[in-house]
Amino acid sequence: MNKVVLVGCGNVGMAYAYALVNQKVYVDELVLIDINKDKCAGEALDLNHCMAYSPSKIQVRVGDYSDCHDAKIVVIAAGANQAVGETRMDLIHKNSKIFQSIISPIMESGFSGIFVVATNPLDVMTYLTLKYSGLPANRVIGSGTTLDTSRLRYILSHYLEVSPKNIEAYVIGEHGDSEFIPWSNVNIAYRKISDILSKEELDKIEEEVRNSAYEIIEKKGATAYGIGMCLVRITNAILENKKIILPVSSWDEENEVCVSTPAIVDASGVQQKIFIPLNEEEKEKLIQSMRTIQEAILSIEE
Repeated sequence: MNKVVLVGCGNVGMAYAYALVNQKVYVDELVLIDINKDKCAGEALDLNHCMAYSPSKIQVRVGDYSDCHDAKIVVIAAGANQAVGETRMDLIHKNSKIFQSIISPIMESGFSGIFVVATNPLDVMTYLTLKYSGLPANRVIGSGTTLDTSRLRYILSHYLEVSPKNIEAYVIGEHGDSEFIPWSNVNIAYRKISDILSKEELDKIEEEVRNSAYEIIEKKGATAYGIGMCLVRITNAILENKKIILPVSSWDEENEVCVSTPAIVDASGVQQKIFIPLNEEEKEKLIQSMRTIQEAILSIEE
């Protein structure tokens, strides 16, 4: 049985849960955990009322941390939301304390599956999950820059008038302000993107991708649907052993930091990180992005 436990039934958590019941997935049971028990119960009831028309048969129920003992995946979407004017890094001290209270009871349950982290600041929270859980590094995955990459492909599809599914492009580094697009590796049907769009256009697109979350938060208060779909994509990759390439945040042993690069995701979690060739400017951007994450981690541990 494929059991998934979702910790945190706020905007992101419920966008993920709703996306699960709307797609063909290999989830048999979805257990919801939230500090607000009444909301959690209401969400479970509401989701179960979708099942007559859902392409998948999922039992949705309210649970507690003891339910994690036989879960294949625990998705963590709990934590303080990013407010208007805040960066993801502004959430670091609030959410690091919340994670301390979450990871311990999960591990005490006997959990030995895969963590998928969606809470910001994403790379720092992924690192803390790895540290607090003591699990092998391949079994702790952050949603990373999957959402940023989806945004990039969507925006590029409008510039190029092609399907976003036919665009091979990634955002890498921190899921945050130091993220960047390695344009030297972006190709459309074997054509270099620099042969199609000008540097000014590429700079504009990169800025639009980086500021997308700020714009959404300013207009509607929170981002949810995009990350919900990304979490389903990661869930399917794990449960179906798909071995697909996703830009998730995972442990980089050489630099001792969790950071997003393309990686092969399968039933083992992160089977392999893929370090794409970068030019000198891009290498420096990646180094700076990792340094930003490292400094944030040090600010907690000091």
